[in-house]
Amino acid sequence: MQASYDAHLCEQTAQQRWEREGLLHAREQSDGDKYYCLCMLPYPSGRLHMGHVRNYTIGDVLTRFQRMHGRNVLQPMGWDAFGLPAENAAIKNGVAPARWTYDNIAYMRRQLRSLGFAIDWSREVATCRPEYYRWNQWLFLRMLDRGLVYRKTGSVNWDPVDQTVLANEQVIDGRGWRTGATVERRELPMYYMKITAYADELLTALDGLAGWPERVKTMQANWIGRSEGVEIGFPHDGGVLKVFTTRADTLLGATYVAVAAEHPLALQAAARDARVAAFVDACRRGGVSEAELATQEKEGVPAGVFVRHPLTDEKLPVWVANYVLMAYGEGAVMAVPAHDQRDFEFARKHGLPLRVVVRPAAGETPQAETLTEAFTGDGVLINSGRYDGLGSAQAMAAIAAELHTRKLGGKRTVYRLRDWGVSRQRYWGCPIPIIHCDACGDVPVPDEDLPVVLPEDLVPDGSGNPLAKCEAFIHCTCPRCGKPARRETDTLDTFVDSSWYYLRYACRDNDTAMVDGRVHYWLPVDQYIGGIEHAILHLLYSRFWTRVMRDLGLVKFAEPFTNLLTQGMVLNHIFFRKTAAGGITYYSPDEVVLRHDERGQFAGATLKADARPVEYGGMGTMSKSKNNGVDPQALVDKYGADTVRLFMLFAAPPEQTLEWSESGVEGAQRFLKRLWKAVADHVNAGPVTLLEPAALDALQRALRRRIHETITKVSDDIGRRYTFNTAVAAVMELLNALTRSDDATPQGRAVKQEAYTAITLLLCPMVPHICETLWRELGHAESAMMARWPRADAAARVRERIELVVQVNGKLRGRVAVAADADRESVANAALAEPNVRRFIEGRAVRKVVVVPGKLVNVVV
Repeated sequence: MQASYDAHLCEQTAQQRWEREGLLHAREQSDGDKYYCLCMLPYPSGRLHMGHVRNYTIGDVLTRFQRMHGRNVLQPMGWDAFGLPAENAAIKNGVAPARWTYDNIAYMRRQLRSLGFAIDWSREVATCRPEYYRWNQWLFLRMLDRGLVYRKTGSVNWDPVDQTVLANEQVIDGRGWRTGATVERRELPMYYMKITAYADELLTALDGLAGWPERVKTMQANWIGRSEGVEIGFPHDGGVLKVFTTRADTLLGATYVAVAAEHPLALQAAARDARVAAFVDACRRGGVSEAELATQEKEGVPAGVFVRHPLTDEKLPVWVANYVLMAYGEGAVMAVPAHDQRDFEFARKHGLPLRVVVRPAAGETPQAETLTEAFTGDGVLINSGRYDGLGSAQAMAAIAAELHTRKLGGKRTVYRLRDWGVSRQRYWGCPIPIIHCDACGDVPVPDEDLPVVLPEDLVPDGSGNPLAKCEAFIHCTCPRCGKPARRETDTLDTFVDSSWYYLRYACRDNDTAMVDGRVHYWLPVDQYIGGIEHAILHLLYSRFWTRVMRDLGLVKFAEPFTNLLTQGMVLNHIFFRKTAAGGITYYSPDEVVLRHDERGQFAGATLKADARPVEYGGMGTMSKSKNNGVDPQALVDKYGADTVRLFMLFAAPPEQTLEWSESGVEGAQRFLKRLWKAVADHVNAGPVTLLEPAALDALQRALRRRIHETITKVSDDIGRRYTFNTAVAAVMELLNALTRSDDATPQGRAVKQEAYTAITLLLCPMVPHICETLWRELGHAESAMMARWPRADAAARVRERIELVVQVNGKLRGRVAVAADADRESVANAALAEPNVRRFIEGRAVRKVVVVPGKLVNVVV
């Protein structure tokens, strides 16, 4: 065996063997357990980043670990290939998005292969390929048949930079999730998917997802937002204005009602009043997300109409307000300024009255004239006629009953979740399979004409959707009447593409059906891995689509992912200089030299090129904009894939953020070199005799015990706890113990053979290339990745002597070694005889000695 570690030779040899022997191909089997491990598919941006490497390394470790436990594993890969980044790159480079996308896929595929991930590439999918998005279109039409897809004109979030509609989930603090542009409100006809039809099931089923992080389940529950309340009708000359409230007990405190700018009452008022019309127009230019409404200044104008209070018949003015969303509830709210802070601020600003109708159960009664903020808690009703003296809960029930009797409302359950707007005014996406005919209206494309193929040769110029200008795509024949017609030029939200891809991996080669019986072998996914940022968008949509497919008879399960792991971010140092023009220039950590004071503390940084000082911005997520990214390919080329993988696993537990460290990478490489040298020295020393446990001396038994304790710990760390860093640490400690031993006796070398064999298998899921070579050098013909996981020998783990902590009055004072089977009296005597313990009990009466078997002794004096 060669003495030095050649990472690239190991990796090339191992990967060629896996490919040659077909070890990465998953096949359905009639017997044995299956294990489907899946990492969220990447967008083909052109280069992997370190977050990708961390994500896929975690998945690969789990996949290989389960394979070594005898399970039939599947780890596929695909590409979330539609989307605006490709269009933006096409505009910048003057090429079609298809070419940019396919080139990126080819490069990133090579990167993934170089890292040695055990991916079954025969199942690869790309969502931009017609054979994939054909089934997007097919299911869209099935949903249309069932009323789960519909078209309407509504208020939407418009991103003025990307020139497209955003779902509410894609608006963060009033800005587009991708561009950061301030979102505007617009009225557009678009298609919606009726996710609200599944709101209750999506919410209640969260309780059954025992393998999901509580944080993710809470985020989804809050987004779905089930509310129990009361619907209330306020009569007016043109009908009844409906509102929903969770605080019906405050109904007698309502002093006005507010409606959204798109509400029919607001539009009618705008037609009569120029001031209202101007306000409505201004509202349309604002965003439609709750986040923006929560922070913006509360503005409004009187609509010039009144409604009547459903219980008192009092006339209440109607205001058009910017803090009311048409998409939520009925687009109207009853305003109770004394008991809702938002209404309080609005009423104070516009001189509207306050009426206190709830007081705290204990304490002073709030006075409308002296209120500095709304009293929003439950309490006891006052100034509410027959309801005075009732608690809030009793009053809500009584008021709901009276409204029901008057046919002006009653109890109702509503959800914060809104239907999913899926139309996008973009080119590089899945075409919506609808034809617009002047005679027949909106006509679905017949199944036999699917897929509606997206032309891949268009080059966007930044002025809207190129499909809308493509005559060859737009003009077609109506499938019903045969007359000239026009294709829909909007495309589907790219979250549609990623809402079912995990199913397609099971049967990618089926060109006659969306899925087949193989999904019931592989699905649900046993372990899903991805970022917490997908908690609402992708994960909620996937749960919705799976249920739709279940109800269509395509699958037999409702939840697509049994277990979910959300890995932490990869962080790196941020360095920058402020420019004279007020901008910021970021510098790569490689361009910077750190300075330290005489105590070794950080004392600043300068540029390597010209020694100019730069400012330190702390640790931040790796990004191109901050110039603090690290190229994984450069690391693989320099250190080898196993080194990169090992650093990613050892630096932090999966759920925590990982701080990048070049020295940490170098440390990982040093460990692999030490491991290689240790095994090479052992192998090159010649053949090894058969291990005879009964013939071992005390030191050999102690070393063997450590081997099997390490097997136990690493098995638990990987298989149950997912703490790969502690698993690596345990193997490092075992290697240290081995290299300290100079036992060259036949049985001493036999113990080392067992140890190196165990280390190779324990590390195999994490650093598979070097382990493949070491496994062969240790005398095994089969591939290491097909070997069985080592089993801990219970007999080898039995200790002859154990060390116990000794306390005096609860404070640590010493340690003693006793026979593992020593009785309590022997243990107590040994503890009392320990020199340091004797010093602390000398001259004091021993009241009792408490022995906790296998752990400690506490002497009470």
